[in-house]
Amino acid sequence: MASMNAEPTVSDTRGRPVGKADLGRLQDGYANLKAQVHKVIVGQDTVIDSVLCCMLAGGHCLIEGVPGLAKTLLVRSIAEALRLEFSRIQFTPDLMPSDITGTDIIQEDPETRLRRYTFIKGPIFANVILADEINRTPPKTQAALLQCMQEKQVTVTGKTYKLTEPFFILATENPIEQEGTYPLPEAALDRFMFMAYIAYPAPAEEHQIVKQTTAGAQESLSPILSGDDVLLFQQIVRTVPVSDAVIEYTVRLARATRPDDPLATETVKKYVSWGAGPRAAQYMTLGAKAWALINGRVTASFEDVALVSPLVLRHRVITNFNAEADGVGVQDIISDILQHVELPK
Repeated sequence: MASMNAEPTVSDTRGRPVGKADLGRLQDGYANLKAQVHKVIVGQDTVIDSVLCCMLAGGHCLIEGVPGLAKTLLVRSIAEALRLEFSRIQFTPDLMPSDITGTDIIQEDPETRLRRYTFIKGPIFANVILADEINRTPPKTQAALLQCMQEKQVTVTGKTYKLTEPFFILATENPIEQEGTYPLPEAALDRFMFMAYIAYPAPAEEHQIVKQTTAGAQESLSPILSGDDVLLFQQIVRTVPVSDAVIEYTVRLARATRPDDPLATETVKKYVSWGAGPRAAQYMTLGAKAWALINGRVTASFEDVALVSPLVLRHRVITNFNAEADGVGVQDIISDILQHVELPK
């Protein structure tokens, strides 16, 4: 495995070589960013690592958790520490697509009295978007995010508008609410790179949360990274080398989730209706590269892939009735796949 002493032969967006200084800058930036977030967020290291790793890889993240676990505060804190424009969209049953993307309105020129259409930008025109309770709005409105997430642009009345990069959507959903919810279609779920679960805090962490939030003024965050820094880090993640063996491993894991594939395990054949598509292997590769870089390694390993694979696969594996009847969850299936899929030679 390559170490930080090896000089990678890659280039950034300006065409100059990316060296150890840039990689060290990425590591330091990540560590400082996480430290800033921890000023207001107690614990939740796994979720914070997942969200930041996803952002560095240039993807979007879906967080599932019950209310009151600081999902909104986490996203706002990241935006503040990055000097990025933050926008929060509260998804409700009456939310319309134009409430997200913006709309054309008729305005009259006060001098010429001529009327013309003027585009008023919606909240999607920001760098960090919190799509709060995304499953509380109908599919028509959920679909307004698809072009934004995939192409980083918005089309309104036949005209396309580019979104400002970096562009990162973090959506939340409440797993315990069923009434008045609209589960995300598989096509929409596939746009999210990671799906993270945010759990209840440990007793000591919960004690610290109560103590910290009920005594005096809250900690203020200092912006430590710019949007250009984030774009550079994303480019580094894209351009660092990755071995064919690691890519082959991500492809094997993705294919093993499909019941009709030769790599599928007996558990998959019995309990899975639909498996992950090619985007899963792409995201596992990018996620493994990002995770390796922030941990001081230039080249991603099989262990990095195994670490990020549950985040990539858990919302792409669709279970059947047998799984529900036998109490087999998606995480059980992913664990079985990781145990049985052989590493490439």
